[in-house]
Amino acid sequence: MDSASHSRLVSLIWSIADDVLRDLFKRGKYPDVILPMCVLRRLDAVLEPTRQAVRDQHAFLTANGFAPENQGGPLRTAARQAFYNTSRFRLSDMTTANQSQ
Repeated sequence: MDSASHSRLVSLIWSIADDVLRDLFKRGKYPDVILPMCVLRRLDAVLEPTRQAVRDQHAFLTANGFAPENQGGPLRTAARQAFYNTSRFRLSDMTTANQSQ
């Protein structure tokens, strides 16, 4: 990513923060919200390609009596990462527009 693209992206993120977080958080507290949300979004994006495989594997393991503490290895293998998520939710499902579900 070149410097100009990076600057545009940073400006976009902070403009969203100004629009969305105004009156919810003090301006100086934005980094306390933005950084964790960026990390969560990145984790969500990394896990997206293997999301269904992990959910299928989790259902299989649970149906076959595997205790939750014994499911980590197979689920990490299914996720092809050192971490996994079995939740049915995506970060994009948690937006204000989807709260009526």
